Parts: sequence; structure tokens; C-alpha cells
Amino acid sequence: MCLGIPGQITRIINARERRAEVAINGVRREVNIACIADVEHPAESCVGDWVLVHVGFAMSRISAEEAALTLDVLTQLGEAQLEMDRMRESAPTGPMA
Repeated sequence: MCLGIPGQITRIINARERRAEVAINGVRREVNIACIADVEHPAESCVGDWVLVHVGFAMSRISAEEAALTLDVLTQLGEAQLEMDRMRESAPTGPMA
């Protein structure tokens, strides 16, 4: 299973090489936008677009609403994982009586 993380393109680093900067939950990363930039939507017009990022590539454009929903779900999953970790740490060890 692959997980795409929503991010917003903040600037084009190099249009010819299709490299852009994307903000992912406040962290800026360089990504390749070759999968989303084309003749109808050139690199220069990608600033402001929300995209799903996976292993350094902007795989697809998504709406701002979809990005917000996905980020919310990822946050909830992270909180659930923390709670499960806490439960595991506080569970008694050894044989059950």
C-alpha cells in the first residue's frame, strides 16, 4: 500500500526540470511535478495547487477540501496510534493470573 501525503506547491524551483517546493503540514520539501505538469497545466501554473506527494513525487492534484480531509484523517490515525502505544506500554507483562 502506498500513502500519498497532501501538500501545497509553494514555488517552482526549476520549470524545465519540473521541480517544485511543496509545503506539507508546515514542512517544505522539494518534489518532482512531472506527473502533474503538462502542456495544459504547465509547471509555472502549479503554484498553489494541492497535490498528493509520495516518495518525492507529486502524484496527482487534489482539491483543498480533499487535502484538508486527508490531513485530518492522518492526524486522527496518528493520535489513535499514540493511544495504542500508550495502552501497550501500560499493559501488565508476564502470564495472566
